[in-house]
Amino acid sequence: MPDTRPNVIFIITDQQRFDTISALGYGHMDTPHLDRLVREGVTFTNCHVPAASCAPCRASLFTGQYPHSHGVLRNGDRWRHSWVENLKRAGYNTINIGKMHTFPYNELFGFRQRYTVENKDRHLEGRYFFDEWDKALRARGLRKPGRLTYRSMPDYRDRLGAFEWPIDEDMHPDTFVGGLATWWLQSYPKTEPLFLEIGFPGPHPPYDPPTRYSDPYMGKDLPLLEVTQEELDNQPAAYRGMIQHNCEVDHDSVVHHWHPSQAARHRQRAYYSGNVTLIDEQVGKIMDTLESTGYLENSIVIFTSDHGDCLTDHGHSQKWTMYDTVTRMPLIVWAPKRFEGGCKLDGLCSLLDVGPTILELAGLEPPSKMEAESLLGALEGRQWNGREHVFCESARDVNFTTNDFQTMVRSREWKLVHFLDADDGQLFDLASDPDEIRNLWTDPASQQKKRELLDTLLSWRVRSQCDHAGWEFEYLDSTL
Repeated sequence: MPDTRPNVIFIITDQQRFDTISALGYGHMDTPHLDRLVREGVTFTNCHVPAASCAPCRASLFTGQYPHSHGVLRNGDRWRHSWVENLKRAGYNTINIGKMHTFPYNELFGFRQRYTVENKDRHLEGRYFFDEWDKALRARGLRKPGRLTYRSMPDYRDRLGAFEWPIDEDMHPDTFVGGLATWWLQSYPKTEPLFLEIGFPGPHPPYDPPTRYSDPYMGKDLPLLEVTQEELDNQPAAYRGMIQHNCEVDHDSVVHHWHPSQAARHRQRAYYSGNVTLIDEQVGKIMDTLESTGYLENSIVIFTSDHGDCLTDHGHSQKWTMYDTVTRMPLIVWAPKRFEGGCKLDGLCSLLDVGPTILELAGLEPPSKMEAESLLGALEGRQWNGREHVFCESARDVNFTTNDFQTMVRSREWKLVHFLDADDGQLFDLASDPDEIRNLWTDPASQQKKRELLDTLLSWRVRSQCDHAGWEFEYLDSTL
């Protein structure tokens, strides 16, 4: 008897802001294939990440737990489990193509096969690992572009990480991952049910798409949030220190500036947006291949990213802060024959909620100690109001060097960011200040709201530790 459980195609990009899809109201973007997913799928427009950097967020996504529970607090911390193990045990063919940002890089974590592609500058972390892209570059006789090659440019420090792609277009990492995914679908004998995770390394910096993707944006008026000295002066000491750190250290080929020129900001945004359009094109090719290989008829396609990028908004470079440009993610679920299309849900949810949702779609019961909450009822059109609050955490690492631990609590109307052992923090009234410009941390009229949110943060952390401690033992029981 044929297995009729759905295939799940999970596409995740790295560092893609929520405001990068045209169909979600950002008309300056050219994203026809993601627009199709929005038109025909269900979009959660207020999804937030549980951590403000790659590996901690992905570990949360693939365990259903927050960083303080699963222990992956920074890039390079060891992973131990993922709910992909549950899918594998239940008979799914579990395949990873592209980025997962696990450590060790190539441990299986429940996948039957992995075709790993990581960041360009991974080797500068001091952990050499040659992935599928490294091998392909070697076979082509090409040198990997990245920090070591871009540093030789005379204007390197003024480019804010934006560069012209210097080698064969088909060897760009996002083109390579898209091509690898379509090759696998066309070449590997069809096996269902399939869980296929496709991880694009972009639009994470360096922002270096082939120029045919970035040139159209160079001619556009792109939305750049004004950064005033008043806003910079009113940021917490930890964030001002991080700005200085990013001006001194070229993380991922980005040398930051306290006051970058408008021209440099525009070029950075144009190249970043071009990389998004490149990925959009690859998503279209993947959808076409799923259809031509017979997978699409019984597939659920999920698209999201692991966090965003300030792109000099608020005076910051990349991630590690708790602004919505970092914490708010696009999350699209496409399955026109299962869920009503063109639906946009604005309730709060967390990216870690994807885990139990996928397990339930596969006919599995999520582990009871998962802190994540399934979104299946929302997808099926049942009444769903979303979470009352979402939370995000970030620990000191080689990039966020100015505080030991920061935590965000956000409701629909308010956001608070707490820094461990610090007297300052951030408080925003999102209803009147959606761009998060006016920090109300010391505003006398906002002290009651600050106390309320601090109490919410404390109660959540204690309840989380109480209810979800020992989750890994249940996980072992349910997956071995």
